[in-house]
Amino acid sequence: MKSILIVDDEISIRQSLEGILEDEGFQTAFAATGEDAINLIQEEDPDLVLLDIWMPGIDGLETLKRIKHQRPNQLVIMMSGHGTIETAVKATRLGAYDFIEKPLSLEKVLLSIQNAMKIGQLVAENQALKEKINRDYEMIGESPAIAKLKKQIAIAAPSSGWALITGENGTGKELVARAIHSQSTRHGKPFVEVNCAAIPEELIESELFGHEKGSFTGATAARKGKFDQANGGTLFLDEIGDMSLKTQAKILRILQEHKFERVGGNRTIEVDVRVIAATNKDLEEEIKEGNFREDLYFRLNVLPFTVPPLRERKEDIPRLTKHFLQYFCSKESREIKSMEKGALESLISYNWPGNVRELKNLIERLVIMTPEHIIRMADLPHAITKGAPVKATSTNAMGEMPDSYREAKELFEKQFLLEKLKKNNWNISRTAEEIGLERSNLHRKIKTYGIEPNKA
Repeated sequence: MKSILIVDDEISIRQSLEGILEDEGFQTAFAATGEDAINLIQEEDPDLVLLDIWMPGIDGLETLKRIKHQRPNQLVIMMSGHGTIETAVKATRLGAYDFIEKPLSLEKVLLSIQNAMKIGQLVAENQALKEKINRDYEMIGESPAIAKLKKQIAIAAPSSGWALITGENGTGKELVARAIHSQSTRHGKPFVEVNCAAIPEELIESELFGHEKGSFTGATAARKGKFDQANGGTLFLDEIGDMSLKTQAKILRILQEHKFERVGGNRTIEVDVRVIAATNKDLEEEIKEGNFREDLYFRLNVLPFTVPPLRERKEDIPRLTKHFLQYFCSKESREIKSMEKGALESLISYNWPGNVRELKNLIERLVIMTPEHIIRMADLPHAITKGAPVKATSTNAMGEMPDSYREAKELFEKQFLLEKLKKNNWNISRTAEEIGLERSNLHRKIKTYGIEPNKA
């Protein structure tokens, strides 16, 4: 039952409201003064307060002010037989949901209470959703590398500077971006994410800047872009290293001028957006190869963050494993009570090429597929129980050692992808899921390295 605290010095009003509200299924409590009301709220935790303005001792407006100071989300409806527009406005500014004049109308009281309860439910649901989002995007770990990163975020987040987050696939670059946003002065405003690698080149300008009706085939109505949607908040450009030079030039202009035109339009739109970019590429190397604009790099790299790979923070693996176990057990309605010591040691020994995303995907699979209440060594994939992923060859096709770090990295990546594709019978979706890579990214890498089944 929903509870309502009635605060009025007139006993007839209290008795009348008691009968009406209890007939409607509400539980009621009473106070004759503002002081009593404040004390009762702490004890009774009512869902709503009906508060008279003119009372002995502190009046209703002062009582409202003190209630809101102690409990900002408390729903309060004011009542008065001597109400004025000025009093109603003041009560609303202090946080009252509604203002009802006496003599009270039964229909108006019940309608106001019903509407207030709906608002209260929405506020509670919104708060619960925010808490769930915060848990889902929590940065788990206390290793020196993560502790250093969290400290850097705490220092940089309150500023307005643009940020560039670098790190391998699956390390948690989005978590860093969300942490920066949540600790900034923009935390109550939108956080809008764009995966630059997942949007076709011909559509990315429309996605970022929006378009006007009729600007291209299929544009049946005007549409706001991501910059519009993020106005006042944060725009997260993930995988920015995959953005074309043409789009990079337009992004640079927005960062410099804070204005743009929609596709097919000529109206200039001004925005206030904090841009956070992320990439798994070495942008300095991309600049040398002519794939990334140097001026955009320096514009974005005001606040640089590097997310460490999981193999450099293995002391966090037990906590991450426990967190993912709890999360997926709750999601899948399963009960996994523990993990065998040897199984956990295997997780710690493994090199995790797919980083935290690979660990998360593995734990989800184990929660779903493990028949018992404990995860054992036998439940783990063969590669993990051996303690290391597939090793790349150390020489290129000519039998020579690579001349550069970049060449060695590409050689390893090609061999790693080849082995994983073979293991999964060349199933792209299954391979992408196993290694923690976006399907579109995997397709691009296969094309880049010229990997084909008939040549493998």
